[in-house]
Amino acid sequence: MPKRIIALGNTAWAQKVTLWRKVKDTLFIGIGVVMASIGLKGFLLPNNFFDGGAMGMSLLLEIVTPLDLSPLIVLVNLPFIYLGYKQLNLRFAIKSTLAILALALLVHYIELPVITADKLLIAVFGGFFLGSGIGFAIRGGAVIDGTEVLAIQVSRKSSLTVGDFITVFNVCLFIVAAILVNLETAMYSMLTYFSASRTVDFLINGVEEYIGVMIISEFNEDIKAKITYDLGRGVTAFKADGGFGEKAKNPDRNVLFCVVTRLEVTRVLTEIEKIDPKAFVIQYPIKDTKGGMIKKRPLH
Repeated sequence: MPKRIIALGNTAWAQKVTLWRKVKDTLFIGIGVVMASIGLKGFLLPNNFFDGGAMGMSLLLEIVTPLDLSPLIVLVNLPFIYLGYKQLNLRFAIKSTLAILALALLVHYIELPVITADKLLIAVFGGFFLGSGIGFAIRGGAVIDGTEVLAIQVSRKSSLTVGDFITVFNVCLFIVAAILVNLETAMYSMLTYFSASRTVDFLINGVEEYIGVMIISEFNEDIKAKITYDLGRGVTAFKADGGFGEKAKNPDRNVLFCVVTRLEVTRVLTEIEKIDPKAFVIQYPIKDTKGGMIKKRPLH
């Protein structure tokens, strides 16, 4: 696909937006790593609880093998990071690698007092802190649990949706845990997973969701070219009339519409803000899509 870089009128503003985005990403990832560390060291590890996904695999392996959790977190996530590099780009892989390494170091070196001995509180709040960590990391454009990356890859090559694959994956994980550990721990860990997944949904409204983005701007041609040529996403332009004030006198204007994934939406909004900080942007969730440019490149 040919690339075209739009010459922005206010380069300083674009640089400011980019810098602020990087600061926010770093902050989100840092908060996510700290929150996940609290969930692991303060709740789950002292009580041999585990979660779903890649983190659940790491915790289960830590229980049934003599290996320490820190290297397991890195080793289990390495294939997912590579898959993310192939699906997304090198920047995503580097950010995720650094986030996972930071989490492994914190888990290895920090010591937290046991906060509670109540198994129900351990399951709920351990899942809450771990889910918060995963959610904030995703908000920062990285992952500390790579199951979602694998799920998207599988959904492209099978009839399973992303949500279906994650459910099947975790059901199998908990069955193995019930056999290798014990049924009670597996049941409490299912509660941990439910708490973590609900927390992630609350923070990012579901990483597997597609987001419809509608853009109304006087610079619609520049924005359309940016999304199409630089971000590699399809854009549809609707002819529309303005309905209020001076804009109502302009009957020939375009409203742009595109569909991106949850991980892409921040980048799209950043590029729109660089071009027109006053653009009116509407976002809403879409259950699923088929065809077009979405399934070919599900993430940025």
